[in-house]
Amino acid sequence: MFENLSERLGGVFDKLTKQGALSEDDVKTALREVRVALLEADVSLPVARDFIKAVEKKATGAAVTKSIQPGQQVVKIVHDELQHVLTGSEDPGALKIDSPPAPILMVGLQGSGKTTTTAKLAKRLKEREGKRVLMASLDTNRPAAMEQLAILGNQIGVDTLPIVKGETPVQIAKRAKTQASLGGYDVYMLDTAGRLHIDAELIAQAAEVRDITNPRETLLVVDGLTGQDAVNVAQEFDDKIGVTGVVLTRMDGDGRGGAALSMRAITGKPIRFVGVGEKMDAIETFEPSRIAGRILGMGDIVALVEKAQDTIEAEQAERMMKRFQKGRFNMNDLKLQLEQMIKMGGMEGMMGMLPGMGKMQKQMDAAGMDDKVLTRQIALINSMTKKERANPDLLAASRKKRIAAGAGLQVSELNKLVKQQRQMGDMMKKMGKGGMLKQAMKQMMGKGSAMPDMNDPAAMAEAAKAMQGKMPAGMPGLGGGMGLPAGLSGFGKKK
Repeated sequence: MFENLSERLGGVFDKLTKQGALSEDDVKTALREVRVALLEADVSLPVARDFIKAVEKKATGAAVTKSIQPGQQVVKIVHDELQHVLTGSEDPGALKIDSPPAPILMVGLQGSGKTTTTAKLAKRLKEREGKRVLMASLDTNRPAAMEQLAILGNQIGVDTLPIVKGETPVQIAKRAKTQASLGGYDVYMLDTAGRLHIDAELIAQAAEVRDITNPRETLLVVDGLTGQDAVNVAQEFDDKIGVTGVVLTRMDGDGRGGAALSMRAITGKPIRFVGVGEKMDAIETFEPSRIAGRILGMGDIVALVEKAQDTIEAEQAERMMKRFQKGRFNMNDLKLQLEQMIKMGGMEGMMGMLPGMGKMQKQMDAAGMDDKVLTRQIALINSMTKKERANPDLLAASRKKRIAAGAGLQVSELNKLVKQQRQMGDMMKKMGKGGMLKQAMKQMMGKGSAMPDMNDPAAMAEAAKAMQGKMPAGMPGLGGGMGLPAGLSGFGKKK
């Protein structure tokens, strides 16, 4: 997401921050490059123009150019302005689904991912907010559209309205409303029909359903790859139906991300969620401050913590913590760590969320690092016996040959894995004995701060917000964000 824009802006700001003093001409030259980067990212011209004007006004004053770190000041001003463009005049707050049964109307063009997004949101509401959700498909035109929603509902454990052939979208909407009231549902989601382009029939049908159900939220699902055209679609739907929020899909693709920056500024409607993959949990809340940080390569620690909370069980985390504090770290522990990394989006996904790590991608590519490295390491551990996993010191040369052959890999790769496990084990001992883990957390959160409860999602989210854009000094293997993690450099080089 925003990879190209992030890379371009990173290059511009690297030049600025390396200069000790800045003249107004230096700032203006840099902002011209920022403007070109925005336009290349498919941000609409009026939005790019207003953005540069606002930044130039704040960044060319004597307070900035004469400050101790003028480059950093300019980066901060751009970050704040990006956040302002993405947020708009006011924060929309959470989805208005407080009075059950709350209807949510999903609208959009065909092929934008409405049905999948409906299921993703239903899963999110069920798992994160404990809501009882009913889904209903009003798409009587597209073949198997209703069946698709029913299959998705079955996969995620969310109820769908039984299919009755021959009903009109309005009749289905009425039946969904009745079923939601009688069945004690908190939310019912209506997946409307789409068209390949906006036409009078599509608008009239959606407006009729809107009038019957009086939805608390009308979410427009737009394909993020369509660029500025997505903004035109949003304006059209808002004029004719009235939209309360936008969901941008396919934001994990190679699209340039300009639609996200233009959407709020032109339509005035908030972007509520972004789809970042095909899986049912691949949807993120659109948080302007975090997205602005990600665009400028500052990472998104909060999203990383949220992903960790979703993929690791509290009890398992507590058990591992106790083991690490005693300095115990064997191959079973390493395997759990590797599987955790894959669940959290692999190396690339995690690196993109860590401050300053976005620039390491090329370094990782040069070293032949990708997610296949993780799967090969897991294969080597799976090839070991239970005793060998529990006690890696048993691994003599003959055992190593057998393990490598079982995984279909070289002994040299197993040696690197053993070295990595030892380094991580030594690191855990040091952190356990010297209380470095607690010290690092305090450093992230500021002096005098208490260690957050690892099992409390709210406390961990607060801790993550406090350390946004910072990495603790002295974290082994990270070297201030510029080196590859310990034990991984050189592993699995491309042949």
